[in-house]
This record gives sequence, C-alpha cells and structure tokens, in this order.
Amino acid sequence: MKVSFAAVTLPKSGALAVPVQEGRKLLPTAAQLDKKTGGALSRAMSGSRFEGKSGELLEILVPAGIDNDRVLLYGLGDPKKLVDRDLQDAGGNLAAKLNAVGEKAAAVVVEAPGRGKGAWAANLGYGALLASYRFDKYKTKEPASKKLSLAKLSVLTAEAADARKLYRDLEEIAAGVFLTRDLVSEPANVLYPAELAARAKALSKLGIKVQVLGEAQMEKLGMGALLGVGQGSARESQLLVMRWDGAPKAKDKRPIAFVGKGVCFDTGGISIKPASGMEDMKWDMGGAGVVVGLMRALAGRKAQVNAVGICGLVENMPSGKAQRPGDIVTTASGQTVEVLNTDAEGRLVLADALWYVQDKFKPRAIVDLATLTGAIIVSLGSVHAGLFSNDDALSEQLATAGKEVGELVWRLPLGKDYDKAIDTEAADMKNIGNREAGSITAAQFLQRFVEKDLAWAHLDIAGVTWSKKGKPTAPKGGTGFGVRLLDRLVAAHYES
Repeated sequence: MKVSFAAVTLPKSGALAVPVQEGRKLLPTAAQLDKKTGGALSRAMSGSRFEGKSGELLEILVPAGIDNDRVLLYGLGDPKKLVDRDLQDAGGNLAAKLNAVGEKAAAVVVEAPGRGKGAWAANLGYGALLASYRFDKYKTKEPASKKLSLAKLSVLTAEAADARKLYRDLEEIAAGVFLTRDLVSEPANVLYPAELAARAKALSKLGIKVQVLGEAQMEKLGMGALLGVGQGSARESQLLVMRWDGAPKAKDKRPIAFVGKGVCFDTGGISIKPASGMEDMKWDMGGAGVVVGLMRALAGRKAQVNAVGICGLVENMPSGKAQRPGDIVTTASGQTVEVLNTDAEGRLVLADALWYVQDKFKPRAIVDLATLTGAIIVSLGSVHAGLFSNDDALSEQLATAGKEVGELVWRLPLGKDYDKAIDTEAADMKNIGNREAGSITAAQFLQRFVEKDLAWAHLDIAGVTWSKKGKPTAPKGGTGFGVRLLDRLVAAHYES
C-alpha cells in the first residue's frame, strides 16, 4: 500500500475519513462535511454508540450533498492524552475497515490541535502501513474479494511537508517489521539456515556488511553447543554476522549487539515434541528474524549507530547423527554443558553466539532475543515478552521503549538461588533445570556466557512472536515483535 501526504483538500469521490474528538466534538473538516450533508454526521452519531473515543469508528454510506461513497468518522478521544501509538492504531483500524469494504483508494483527514510538525499524520500513515501486511504468497486460487484492496491512502494535513519527512524513517522501520514477518511466516522447507542467511545477504545493498560462517569455521572456533544442536539435520548450520557502521566518527565506536536464536525448525530432536502443534515450530527462528529485520530498519533509516547482529541458524532434527540426551558438549567459551533434554536447544545456540559477539566485537551492550521457553507463555501469555537482565538501566530503557511502541516487556528476576538449578556433577552446567521457573533458569544459563561487567538483556519472545488474533497494526500471524522496540531503544539511547 502506498501512503502519501497532501494538504487538506477534500476529495470529490471515494472514501473519506475524518476525526472526531471525544464527546462527539466535530473538528473543522468534519463540521464542514456535516454542514454540506445537511447534518448527516451529527444524525449518524446521535443514532449510534459512537462517542469519538480513541479506537472508535462509524461508517456513513452515500451521504447526501457530497459525491463520496462513504464517510468514516474515527475517534480521537482526548487530544491532550493522545500518544503516537494511538494514532498508529487509528491508522490500522481505518486500513482494516477500508480493506473490509473493498476500497482501493481513500483519503484521511488529520487535524491535530496543538500538536504540530505533522507527527499525528505521519503516525497515522505508519499505522495504516503496518496493518497492510499480509503473507499470502502461496495462495494461488484466492478470490479477489478476499484479498486486500486498499492500494493508496492519502493522508490530508496542514503540515504535509513535515509529515512526509517524519514518515520516511517510519516507512523504513515498517520495512524491517515486514521482513521479520516474512521470515517467521515462511515454511521450513523454504526457509532453512542457508536460505535465511542468503536473505540477510541481500541487505548488503543497504550498506550492511554480511558474513556467514559455516560448520567448518564454527568448529575451529569451538562452537560445540551450536553445532551439537544442528548435527542431526541434513541442512548445514550457519552463523550469520551483520554489521552496520552508521557512526564511524562516534567517540565510542563500540557497537551495540543484537543476538538472535535461529532454529529454523525445531522437532525437539531426540527429545521429540508431540506431533500436535509442531507445525508452529517453523517460527522458532523468531529471534533471528527480529535481528535481521532490525538491521534492515537501522540501515534503511541510516541510523547513526554502530550495531552488530548475530544469528545462530540451525535445524533441530532427529536422526542417526542427532545429539542424544546425556551428551556433553564444549562451548566456545570453554565451559561444558550436559545436554539432558535436546528440546532445550535454543540456549545452546545462543551460548556460542553470545560468546562470539563478545570476543569478536567487544560490544557496549547486548540484547538477545529468542522464542526460548513455553514457560514464558504460561507466565505472561501473549501480552508481554519476558525480560531478564543484569543491568537496571538497560532494563528500564527497554521497558520504556516497549511502552512507547506498544511492544511490552516484563522484567523477571535472576539470582544465585535459581542458578543452582542448572548445576550438575557431570559438567559445568546442564541445559535444563527442574519444572519450576523454567524461563528464569534458561536465562540463568545464558548469563553464564556473558561477561560480568557487560550490560546484557535477554528477551524471551515465545509468546509474542506469532498471534492467532490480530491487533490494529499487526494482523494475525507473524507479529514482527521486537523490531520497533529495539529500533526505539537505539534511537533513544545509542545513536550519536
């Protein structure tokens, strides 16, 4: 869908959306329309439950006095309380409604008393764009009536030039979100480690430096944990390394690092999962998908930051070569792990990836992302991602960024008492604890591969990577959760 910005000149045909404040207060353009239609807007509101609250929509079909086939009233609520996310949701709701009724082009008026600089208009267009995503590349016989129809959305505002400028970066962030959604939506027979790495290589055209390490190179680096996970698959494991040097003149040239779990399909290995629901494990590479999408967003908007993205890419498959419960592997850090459950594989992949990024790039901070535990879904459902960290400042930065973009995180504890659950007599540690606090013991495991003085955060995104119920800016399916969160973190705290 193409989003454009123009001055407020009411179109003479097609669909038109105008804002209404809470209490059914018509803003100037809506008041003008109400007068031209002989009070049709006022009558429609009085005959409905529409109050102008944020998130509300009211459709008026073929109103007399104008040539537009429909007018949509969208609620602003109290303008003094509105934040960017409210406008994004409004744009998403409008896009969904316009697609539902088959509109191909529409105009939306944005009036922002006291706001200025086109921020409202830019965010409304951004929300509509985010809502326009659909993964339908494998549908060959879908009727036109079920496809998205809206191709053009014109956002009308008195500050079109400012809105257009602000929207440029938002459009690049959306491109990163869409890339992540594409990656987590692809079936595993299409998106395996080498293919995911190849798609990341395409980002080199944006100025991202991309390197891919194969199994022989990882073996030389001593990555026994990552390689152990992938040894049962016919597909070769990969380590994807992406670097964006957007701040070459910064005083502190150390990059911020993002590390993603990229298990392109997870059967559980020898500790095999139940058949029911196993098809969902195509998106067990969600953490890697976020890192790739984030790097695309940063490069696309030319973020003034040095950033590194590392993804461990494997398939966890059962075969005669597969890792067995009870095996002991040596990680790149030199620490040993007794693998008691081959379905607790993501932490093994991350262990070597975390160590590599510290040894190679000496980052100023690390955030890792992984669809790591089912326990986090039991704890937080699909509303929050689990946050674990050794640094209070980084935790607060992530929590604030999450609230601003609507990708919420909830911090859970770490501590020595939990750490004891992964001690074992046979090796330095085991890869699972007991049944209690499963997400916490997984994070404790990861922390053993992070240098003590380095700010680190782990996001367990198992409950938020895929959604069976859509939201205004995230249709059901792959959500892209994490791209906007981490882009906001970078913009607020790490750009020079």
